[in-house]
Order: sequence, then C-alpha cells, then structure tokens
Amino acid sequence: MRIGIVCYPTYGGSGVVATELGIEMAALGHQVHFISYSQPVRLDLLAENVFYHEVVVRDYPLFDYSPYELVLTSKLVSVVKNEKLDLLHVHYAIPHASAAYMAKQILKEEGINLPIVCTLHGTDITLLGRDASFESVITFAINKSDAVTAVSESLKNDTNTHFDVNRFINVIPNFINLTRYEGLKPNSIKKRYAPKGQPILMHVSNFRKVKRVEDVVKVFAGVREKLNAVLLLVGDGPERYNVEQMCRQLGICSDIHFLGKTKDVEQVLMNGDLFILPSETESFGLAALEAMAAGMPVISSNSGGLPEVNQNGYSGFISDVGNTTEMTNNALKLLESKELMTKFKKQALLQAEKFSLPQILPNYIELYNKLLYLWNNQQPN
Repeated sequence: MRIGIVCYPTYGGSGVVATELGIEMAALGHQVHFISYSQPVRLDLLAENVFYHEVVVRDYPLFDYSPYELVLTSKLVSVVKNEKLDLLHVHYAIPHASAAYMAKQILKEEGINLPIVCTLHGTDITLLGRDASFESVITFAINKSDAVTAVSESLKNDTNTHFDVNRFINVIPNFINLTRYEGLKPNSIKKRYAPKGQPILMHVSNFRKVKRVEDVVKVFAGVREKLNAVLLLVGDGPERYNVEQMCRQLGICSDIHFLGKTKDVEQVLMNGDLFILPSETESFGLAALEAMAAGMPVISSNSGGLPEVNQNGYSGFISDVGNTTEMTNNALKLLESKELMTKFKKQALLQAEKFSLPQILPNYIELYNKLLYLWNNQQPN
C-alpha cells in the first residue's frame, strides 16, 4: 500500500499515534507519506519507506490569516498524483478531512480516485464541536470520509450525539509502543528530585485549562500533608503561570518541579511512582496509558474515554471531575501501602499491554484492506 498520513506534528496524542502508526506500516513494507506543516516529533526520516512532505504556508497581503487548509489541499493533490497513493488517512475532521475532501474532488476531475480514512481524536468533537460555526463543516467532513474511526467508545458516542453523522464509526483505540520502554530504568531524575527516596507523583500535559493542572497540585498538597513526596510536572502551556502562582500560595514550591517539554517522556516516566490525570475532558487519555506502560498506577477523573483506559481498582482509581478529596485519598491508599502499590504497578503494566501496538495495529490494517477492496470493486472500469 501507498498511504498518505495527515496529522499535527506536535507532542500531543494524535500526532504521536499517527506517527507511530505510519512508522509501523512502513516497517511492514508499505510506503508511507507524512504530510504536515512541520516534521512530526517522532518521525525518523532515515527509516525505510518513510517520506515527509512539508506544507509551506506563506503570508499574502490579501489574507489576514494564512490559508492553511487551501495550501494543504493543494499539497495533497500534488502528493497523491506524484506518489500514486492508494489512500489518505487524515487525523481530525477539520481541517484535515475537509481539506482531503476538497483534494479528492480536484483529483476526481483528473480521473484519480482514492478513499479517505478519518480518525477522530477528540478536540474536533469535544472542543470545536461546541462552536456552532464549525458544526456543519465537521459533520460534512465526517460524512464525506469513506471510513471513520474514533479512539474510544466515549468519543464515538459523543460524535453520534452531537452531530448528524451517517457514517459508521469504528472504534480503534490509541496504542502504545512498548518497545520504547524496553531497557529503561530510573535515572538521575530520581536522585536529583527525590534524594531521600520520596515517592514521586507525576503529571504530563499541554497545560491547557481542560487538563485541570491546578487539581493536580491540590491532590499533591493533600498527599504532602500526610507524607513527604515530590511532584514532577512535565509539559508546558497557557496554565503554567497560574499553577506556579498556586504553588507559591500553598508554600510547596520546593517540592514541585516543572520539567517543561521533553522528547524523552518514556525515560522521565520511569522515575515516577504515581500518575495524576484529573482532566475535565479526555477523549482517550494517552498520557495515562504512557504512565501505565512505565509501571505507574493512575489517579484520574472519569472523563470521556479515561475509564476505558484506566481500570478502576486495577490499574489505578477514577473519580468524578473535580473531586480532589477522593483523588487524594486514593493516592494515599497506594502510597501508604507498599504491598498495594507493588500490586497496582504490575497491574498497570498488564493493562497497558492490552493497548500495545501488536494488539491494535491489525485493526488498522484490516480497515485499510477492507476499504481498498470495497473501493476498487465499486469504481467503474
């Protein structure tokens, strides 16, 4: 197969999953072309069968804002024609699926036909979907895709509830590449931030308001009242200033460390004991899955797809959004019992294995093959 993958190149879950999917398909002998405005963070261009096409957006006096969707459409037409792609797999309904549809119509005029797979990751549904001005475009982009997937049952239900969708939505969960954790052990991070062997609590996010990072601090403050511990916050974003202010007000800055963005998330996670993810909305919760792959139990909210990832009472505990008191008690339950913590660490890793690449990748391959078979047999000779 010759596959075109359109994704955001950032540290977020959708970009990571899209990139890992493409890399694995390339390793199986398929030709994979990534199309984005910047090279995806995990993409190794030296890998065999992997190609990258940059979408270059220039400023024009005519436009107040750069017309990214139009430039992307033009790039898709070019890549499909010149690389003779068999299908496009776009991540997010807008702007990627909508741009892919426009490209498809242009290509059809030239006698070129190919199917589009659209994967919904959540932001286009849970955030943009709340804005009425986007509703018709999102609905159109989903319905005009030839196959649609969602990363959780929760996201599938949200999509069917809030949009007039006539496409069947396949649920294919996000996955974790466990080979990235092989051979990793706690490193200097543990010695540096927990020199006395204190338990390390962790949180990884983009520090947006929906991540409720202030709740992470509240949970840690509650834990800190009972035992000596440290909190490592990984990532950066708009809420960081407010979180820093909160730390100062609570007088616990010496035990909270901001590590910023890092490409070596797996190595950092290997140093943690407990992961906190109290998000207000979380369509899947890849950060929780990454933590479990590092052997960390998870204290999370019950938002969106999180209960599908974090099994309550097995890989960690879930609570209602904003219930930091219960989250704190659950955290202490684990931190104060070495036996229970050891048990949950093992179970967290077992839970992560259910979402390993070998478990999930065949679902995408089956979808691709089925779609191409139907597509090729439906096209006029």
